[in-house]
Amino acid sequence: MAAKPRFRKDTAGVAGAADTTAAAPAPAPDETETHPVDQTLPPFKMFTSGLQHVAAMYAGVVAPPMIVGPAVGLNARDTAFLMGASLFTAGIATLLQTIGFWKIGARLPFVNGVSFAGVTPMVAIGRERGAEGITVIFGAIIVASVLGFVLTPYFSKLVRFFPPVVTGTVITLIGVSLLPVAFNWSQGGNATAGDYGSMKNIGMAGLTLLIVLVLRKVLRGFLQQIAILLGLVAGTLVAVPMNMTDFDAIKDAGLVGFPTPFHFGAPQFEIAAIISMCIVMLVCMTESTADMLALGKIVDRPADERVIEGGLRADTLGSAISPLFNGFMCSAFAQNIGLVAMTKVRSRFVVAAGGGILILLGLCPVLASVIALVPLPVLGGAGIVLFGSVAASGIQTLATAALEKGENALIVAAAVGIGLIPIAAPSFYHAFPKDLLVVLDSGISTGCVVAIVLNLAFNHWGGKGTSEPAGSSSETGTDRTPAAAVLH
Repeated sequence: MAAKPRFRKDTAGVAGAADTTAAAPAPAPDETETHPVDQTLPPFKMFTSGLQHVAAMYAGVVAPPMIVGPAVGLNARDTAFLMGASLFTAGIATLLQTIGFWKIGARLPFVNGVSFAGVTPMVAIGRERGAEGITVIFGAIIVASVLGFVLTPYFSKLVRFFPPVVTGTVITLIGVSLLPVAFNWSQGGNATAGDYGSMKNIGMAGLTLLIVLVLRKVLRGFLQQIAILLGLVAGTLVAVPMNMTDFDAIKDAGLVGFPTPFHFGAPQFEIAAIISMCIVMLVCMTESTADMLALGKIVDRPADERVIEGGLRADTLGSAISPLFNGFMCSAFAQNIGLVAMTKVRSRFVVAAGGGILILLGLCPVLASVIALVPLPVLGGAGIVLFGSVAASGIQTLATAALEKGENALIVAAAVGIGLIPIAAPSFYHAFPKDLLVVLDSGISTGCVVAIVLNLAFNHWGGKGTSEPAGSSSETGTDRTPAAAVLH
């Protein structure tokens, strides 16, 4: 039986290649290192690094319930309850991904939270059904999630259609698609506010960005790894005397608040709503697959079919459990992939600690309100670095796709061009049916589909088959996954 490869750490802390030096002495038992993904950190580092992940994702978790709650007629108190429930269920879903059990969980530093893909259809469902809309939404999510769980073994086999030319394109689109979110936060987050886009908001975002960059330059070791968290704290402290922080949330928050199961009533099941959320589930599964491939490359543990299957099971199981505690559909949070890429902290237990913090925030509204003190412009400044890091990882992957060969450059050009439509021209599809907008308004999903189809058309169909190795799945051979080829 072949010996297991040993991971070597270079000066950047990234796992090196397997040691195959023939003249090396026989390793002592303690020389075989645990993969960085499976390593644990000291408690304080574990907590602060996990808190950094929570800070990066907090706004993304609470934003959907802030939109859906008022849209379905909930008052401010019930909307706040939805926000706490979303934090709680995001923590459960994150633990399912990072720790996992049986065949559930990607066991990567993979963060899960409320999916933005479902906001538009959920608002449409709620508005059409009045006060009962929220229970209809929960019923549709449960059915769609259970169906997604059943389909996971089949959906995960699509990994063979993600060679470097596809994964690089999708990872780039993930980062570019997230940047407008950072820009919106930098302007204030609320386009109807009088100070939206003001020099004060943008200046605060720019100052936070500068602080993060300076900290990354001057700090070393662990402090450098939590530069984002330190930048958020520094930016928030600067914002306090400028009246950019709202302390009312702390005053009104309770000390303890458990998300009572089925707080709004038993879920209701309606065909039209279920069909709509099933489409959302397919979109979430597509994006999660792309995110796992991106994260697998960043942490040097390729996401093969087994990993993706486990990750999708965690996605769908977490989404099925979520409505029980009044939460929404959960999927991958791509912004945290950028945090992993930037900090080089690859331990899944760090993200698991973040999941534990999310659960605690859901159970303790006062703690949740403390995190909410971070002004959106401050979060936006840090987000520019985080999301840009994801796009940079995609470009790095594309560098391995041999774009000078065949039609690979054309594949990337078309996929990126179509994937950028929802960003560059948000009203481009305004005349299309609303059901189609669930897919078309996601540049990640449309770009992913276009890249896969064009890769098949140019590199597989028409008799080319294995004769077009560059950027095609044939490059990997018959017994290797395309995800592995990304690292080759």
